[in-house]
Amino acid sequence: MQKPLEAVLFDLGGVLIDWNPRYLYRKIFAEPTAMEHFLATVCTQEWNEEQDAGRPFAEGVRLLAEQHPHIAAEIAAFHLRWEEMLNGEIAASVAVLSELRERPLRLFALTNWSAETFPIARRLFPFLAWFNGILVSGEECIRKPDRRIFELAAARFGFDPAATLFVDDSPRNINAAAALSFRTHRFIDPEGLRAVLVAEGALAA
Repeated sequence: MQKPLEAVLFDLGGVLIDWNPRYLYRKIFAEPTAMEHFLATVCTQEWNEEQDAGRPFAEGVRLLAEQHPHIAAEIAAFHLRWEEMLNGEIAASVAVLSELRERPLRLFALTNWSAETFPIARRLFPFLAWFNGILVSGEECIRKPDRRIFELAAARFGFDPAATLFVDDSPRNINAAAALSFRTHRFIDPEGLRAVLVAEGALAA
């Protein structure tokens, strides 16, 4: 028999916060194809994930600039103008989070995020103070989908994965959490999130 839901563990970027490097790089590259090539081959997702895992931005930028000195300024912008990659909160998702605050549930966040840039998010998004706890990958030097970061979150915050709904927009993170007995929802849109929370009995229909 499934346990009653006791907690919800949220991803942040792509679920509650609209972050995308294209918001910045559309200002830097005149041609969309050049921007996409840059993000696919230079400042890649894999490169950025190393900062999410604790590597200092200065080191990550230096390594890329040594390989691509002719676009060193564009590479440095990923760090120096990082705030321009934020396009605000995902308002309908934050509205769901606000409703959950009125329910007898604990709310946590588990995010792949650089320790250097997360303070910017804390300043810009007051709703981050609503969580009972936030675990930031860059602060722990472990990132999703490594099982250790899920285990660390459960141990630090004292929740039972089997009684916790994990919400993330990444299939690999969802699969990792499911393997550890979390209940999971792959985020597509706020409407789908609300529907699963209603089905779980966490929100009224």
